[in-house]
Amino acid sequence: MYKLIAIDLDGTLLDSYGQISQKNKQTLQKAMEKGIEIVLTSGRGAMSVQNLASEIGENHYVICGNGSMIYDLKENALIYDKFLSQKKILQLVQICEQNSIYYSIYTKDAIITKSLNYNVLFYHQENANKPDNKKTHIYVVQNIYEYIVNRKKEDYIKVTICDDNNIIFNSIIKKMKNVKGVDVLDVGHISRKIIKAGTEEYSMEYFYTEVSNQNVNKWSAISFLIDKLGIQSKEVMAIGDNVNDQSMLEKAGLGVAMGNSAPYIQKMAKVVTDSNNEDGVAKAIEKYIFST
Repeated sequence: MYKLIAIDLDGTLLDSYGQISQKNKQTLQKAMEKGIEIVLTSGRGAMSVQNLASEIGENHYVICGNGSMIYDLKENALIYDKFLSQKKILQLVQICEQNSIYYSIYTKDAIITKSLNYNVLFYHQENANKPDNKKTHIYVVQNIYEYIVNRKKEDYIKVTICDDNNIIFNSIIKKMKNVKGVDVLDVGHISRKIIKAGTEEYSMEYFYTEVSNQNVNKWSAISFLIDKLGIQSKEVMAIGDNVNDQSMLEKAGLGVAMGNSAPYIQKMAKVVTDSNNEDGVAKAIEKYIFST
């Protein structure tokens, strides 16, 4: 019997428009009623993940920043963190600036960027449908290096890097991998997002990676949490679609890959469910938890 379900957000629980379907909500609520811990595990910052947890009625733990922090919603407290230092952030910013590549910095509570583009544009559009107290804070600044130098203590969870050109993108990845004390997400496929503007829809495609503190991953955070809860790894079901889900897909008792994930991601999991636009999360829970 699975006692905890760790679920990724973008490309997994959320559809291509960034929404949680009614079927997914109802299935997750049914699982919680049965006493199963539902833990959202995302690369997003705390505010964004907490808002989505509230939407499904999950009020215990969330894992943010790809495992860089665990937030206890009941106690309103951070119980686990592995943040990047200001010195390391400045080093990464310098590399991005020297190579004229698009990047953004994620703190515990906000995103720092030079312009609204790529993944940040998606969050900006997402904000349009949210009240002020639930928006993802986005700070657009001209000189990020100077901005970081002048900031007081900040909790930095990751740097994201995006580009349309694969050659330029791979070049910056090689340079980032030479930086000591960080891990670079090895994404082997293009990222796709759909943005709605009124009745119009726009598709975004770009190469994307994340740089976080060394040894930060979703399974490390899950391991900390299940030790705290007295749950064994074989009692964990993990659902995801991307390379940042690899650790939990491979080490959970049951790793479930989404039907929309790349073939090499699907090979990391034990089973494959339907896509994020076909209620794949709900179908996996119904099949492997409710039907057993």
